[in-house]
Amino acid sequence: MMKSTLIKFWPFKLNSWLALSLLSFITALPVGSTAFARTSGDSVILLAKQAYVYGFPLVMMYETERSAVNHREQTWGSVFAPINQFGHFRAFPDATFKGVVKPNCDTYYSSAWLNLAQEPLVLTVPDTKGRFYLLQMMDAYTNVFASPGKRTTGTAAQTILITGPAYTGTVPVGMHQIKAPTNMVWILGRTQVNSAMDGKDVVYKIQDGYTLTPLSKWGSKYQPAKGVVDSSISRNPSAFVEGMDISTFFAVLNDQLARNPPPAADSVILRKIAAIGVGPGKQFNPGAFDSETQAAMKTIPGNIQQQLRFFSTKAGSIENGWNISRKGLGTYGTNYRLRALIALIALGANLNADASYPICQSDANGNKLDGEKKYSIHFDKGQTPPANAFWSLTMYGPDDFLVANPIQRYSIGDRSSLKYNTDGSLDIFIQNEQPVNDKEANWLPAPKGPFTLTMRIYWPKEAFLDGSWKIPAVKLANDQ
Repeated sequence: MMKSTLIKFWPFKLNSWLALSLLSFITALPVGSTAFARTSGDSVILLAKQAYVYGFPLVMMYETERSAVNHREQTWGSVFAPINQFGHFRAFPDATFKGVVKPNCDTYYSSAWLNLAQEPLVLTVPDTKGRFYLLQMMDAYTNVFASPGKRTTGTAAQTILITGPAYTGTVPVGMHQIKAPTNMVWILGRTQVNSAMDGKDVVYKIQDGYTLTPLSKWGSKYQPAKGVVDSSISRNPSAFVEGMDISTFFAVLNDQLARNPPPAADSVILRKIAAIGVGPGKQFNPGAFDSETQAAMKTIPGNIQQQLRFFSTKAGSIENGWNISRKGLGTYGTNYRLRALIALIALGANLNADASYPICQSDANGNKLDGEKKYSIHFDKGQTPPANAFWSLTMYGPDDFLVANPIQRYSIGDRSSLKYNTDGSLDIFIQNEQPVNDKEANWLPAPKGPFTLTMRIYWPKEAFLDGSWKIPAVKLANDQ
């Protein structure tokens, strides 16, 4: 969805080269190893790197939640709202939006952060009359554990009881239960929008039908409580976490591990990192280590983030300059490296079956994309992206946010007023300057400097998922 489509900023199977490369900077010892129990500098640093990668998504989710719910009440047109309440975008994000990386410009977002520690919440979904929507549900570790929507549950009205991991009560008649693995849950909803008028006339009403009610209040005239605003909480959670020093990071991580107990599969890594004071109920004390180790620890956040960003260009498969993953997105298991990568560059990523996000950073010649040059992408007749719902191509700057441009066009796709060639093929022009010869309809504006492209394929067809359809390369405009 959001850091506005830095999204989107995926566990797909890593190729062998990438797996070996990743292991070079965060290698895991075998299960049962006692080497980590020693407090030598090398062992401590290795453990701290593992702990940072493991905990990054949880800390990012926590700080994103704190920022998102830090409002007295839901305001019109905003996805931000107090805890256990929906906020709805009523328009597409623009270049000023910094709430989440890689936000999309295809759907109106509906977002709600849940705390299920006290009691379950009842979610209502209206009849969307065949319109594509999905209500992706993520646990505190960024795993998608449910995805109600057109692909999975259809478009008829439904009532869902969302329960926390400790809930043992009954499910009222007429409700469908979804069990959340953690008490922290992020519902990131997306509803298809075809035009501004379509959004106003149709999508607003659908969004208003997404409601949350505590189970104890179900059936009554429930009025959600006002939120409490803390002015010290950052409005840019991603930057806040990325700039967090290692001691603060581990303090937050320990607290969140206690509040959102990790799955049993994480017991192996938790036994290891407990040796340096990281884990539920643990206390990280940097003063317990020598000065050289402390100094090295301070460099871990920046170094790991840099390495993850580099490997984001190598994960998955590279096809015609596009970085593509076709499976594993949104469910990471113990692939902590990949999970951290997605939390860093694409927090809120969907399951591949719901939406896929190929990313392009280089042209057909292998050179980095740069707005000083002019590019195009060509689709032969009948070979536009295969989607059961729809597709788009979005422009992002080097910070993974939308790029300001004179016509305020941040994305282009099958719902745009595209002009096809006489033979039925399609060309999209990607450049900083406005094109001539009536090409503006197919123009995706670029910044003057570096940029990346993200293609979104909603509910991709099998031709994409099985790899039989390939995305064309982005070529220099004079390289046709």
